[in-house]
Amino acid sequence: MVRILVTYVTKAKNYKGYYFVCMKLRIRGNSIRLRLTKSEVVQFDKTGKVEEIVEFGFEKAYLGYQLHRSTDHERIGAKFEDNLLCISVSKKEADNWLNSDRVGIEAMQRIGGGRSLRILVEKDYACLTPRAHEDESDAFSHPLAADTQ
Repeated sequence: MVRILVTYVTKAKNYKGYYFVCMKLRIRGNSIRLRLTKSEVVQFDKTGKVEEIVEFGFEKAYLGYQLHRSTDHERIGAKFEDNLLCISVSKKEADNWLNSDRVGIEAMQRIGGGRSLRILVEKDYACLTPRAHEDESDAFSHPLAADTQ
């Protein structure tokens, strides 16, 4: 089992100036999960898109990943082409998630041979236990945080 957690920091402009975004990507078996900070959720709501890139230091060695709102899909889907992982969420599903307390959106995408790809898009909540070197200043407040204090 391989676990990959990728965080790449880039600048993105919002209506007040600049902020840092660091959408998290987790790949585990046939499961893909994106976690978005508060700023990224605002960006997704305003522009319909959040994207990141991981560069590996040599020519054409990168992995791009993005979340975008789509009118082409009924729910949620994933595709991988030209080093880009693209997760599409329907406008209806995205609006429902953005305007609620829902943690995330989840779907299973059939990939053939009786197999499926699990896709999750979630709001990034602060950990209940602080971790060294983890900046959670833009994370959502954990709903159980009040119970642990």
